[in-house]
Amino acid sequence: MNPFRTFLLTLTLTATLSCASDFPAASGDRGSLLLTNGRIYSFAWPEPELDGTPSAEAPQAEGRWQPDAEAMLLRNGRIEWLGSSSEAESRRAEASRVVDLGGAVVLPGLVDAHTHVRGLGANLRRVDLVGVETEDEVLERLRSQRPDVPAGKWIVGWGWDDGAWATRYPTWDRLSAAYPDNPVVLLSLHSFALWANRAAFAAAGIDAETEAPVGGEILRTADGELTGLLLNRATPLIVDAVPPPSRDELREEVRAGLEEMARSGYVSVHEAGLDRETLAAFRELEERGELPVRVYAMLSGRDRDLMEEWIARGPDCAPQSMLRVCAVKAFWDGALGSRGARLLEDYADRPGHRGVSGEGYGFDLELVGRSIGAGFQVGVHAIGDAGNRETLEFFTRALDEYPAARERRHRVEHAQVVHPDDRARFADLGLVASMQPPHLAEDQAWAAARLGPLRARGAYAWRSLRQAGAELVFGSDLAGSDHDLFYGLHSAVTRRPRTRRTGEGWHPEEALTVEETIRAYSSWAAYAAFLEGESGVLAPGRFADLTVVDVDPFALGAERAGELFEGRILLTVVGGQVVFEAD
Repeated sequence: MNPFRTFLLTLTLTATLSCASDFPAASGDRGSLLLTNGRIYSFAWPEPELDGTPSAEAPQAEGRWQPDAEAMLLRNGRIEWLGSSSEAESRRAEASRVVDLGGAVVLPGLVDAHTHVRGLGANLRRVDLVGVETEDEVLERLRSQRPDVPAGKWIVGWGWDDGAWATRYPTWDRLSAAYPDNPVVLLSLHSFALWANRAAFAAAGIDAETEAPVGGEILRTADGELTGLLLNRATPLIVDAVPPPSRDELREEVRAGLEEMARSGYVSVHEAGLDRETLAAFRELEERGELPVRVYAMLSGRDRDLMEEWIARGPDCAPQSMLRVCAVKAFWDGALGSRGARLLEDYADRPGHRGVSGEGYGFDLELVGRSIGAGFQVGVHAIGDAGNRETLEFFTRALDEYPAARERRHRVEHAQVVHPDDRARFADLGLVASMQPPHLAEDQAWAAARLGPLRARGAYAWRSLRQAGAELVFGSDLAGSDHDLFYGLHSAVTRRPRTRRTGEGWHPEEALTVEETIRAYSSWAAYAAFLEGESGVLAPGRFADLTVVDVDPFALGAERAGELFEGRILLTVVGGQVVFEAD
């Protein structure tokens, strides 16, 4: 079963998964935890070479890795000691709790460096359309998941793949016939396309005379009639008309999403683009001591009032805080699937079209520039090769204006298609390439059709960017892509889709090693969030953040990476507290 659908079915169940409740709360005495009989990879050894060659000090020889510790003591939110299981016996009396790991693998706490966790919780209230291939399947999902809906009530679905459907977009005819009295809104997997019925268009006040906003498309027939499809910057025309959740509902959506991340082995998320209401929900959970994982928050560059408020006050980046507001997220261009990404040359499957970008896609040059001057890290969504080049030009100008901001480790979110001439500029500007291995796995079925075979060779180019000196960090872009850790690892080391467990991946020369991939989810993510002195490796004095799994990625390597999908998260520990524990 697709992990998205598994999540929707199991999020409220506790038979096999549970958020731990028998460990000290966030406030007060955190106690001490002794872990023994484990296979601990500390990652405290030096970095690998840019081609992936491990350091001479790494715990491996001739390609065979060995853990560098067996036991560890956590106290008051920090790692106090690492060593052997035999040495741990003398420390048993010091611990409030002792856990025998039974040979399980311990990794530095893993980080999803590009998330939208509210979407995970919101999906509980939406119709699950992940994996649908036909209109018949869509209508069947709607009927089975929303069998009795009162007239006038909105129905919201999510998950159809706008990249796979882009050459055969549906119309609103069958959707409108099936639901004449309910506004129906069906968001695509990454929310860059929206399919709705006549009732939804009417409720939003969209008719044949409505003009698309800059950077968006309202698809029409040859006669100019509406078809039920909105793309890119046009989607808010209907999204904004959907009745919003209450304050309590929104807070619970955020909580549900964060708890799912803890269950999935993540100790932290980099939340990419919070508006005022969603940020308030995160802050309320922080004030209650109810954040299960650390949150590195990026403000939405599209929420002008919120941005002005925070530019005046400056970043809030105290390392020990569970919620840190240090960054801003802005959009330079659209998505490749919906042909909104900005390309240097025409789309291979749409001559004459190159996508949209910059101010044409809602990027506020002046506002984002001032946020850089105010000390914020800025992460810019850039997908296409032109979108990335233009983003690099923006950063060049901004850093010339604010030279001190060069130390803020600004980010390019996605960096999916980068022209070879532009790769070295990431290092020159001190930028972090924040990329998502699941995108490669999910997009390869149609990416070459958009880009053409030659340009596709420069897409999702993790190794090339590494060798050009770019800092790299990995995430999922949930809820649009699957956040499953083992899926991300498999994608990065094999460049194969989930459904293919053997054979050569898509442009395998761009794959990373297991060590590099785990670092991109841990120590490199810590660097991107200014926590490299506190987190990312397992060493005395560091945050007691760790992830325990029942498979050894190092032992499997790329050759047996398909076996990663058999793995389970056993334990997630944040600040020395068990926030998830499998039965």
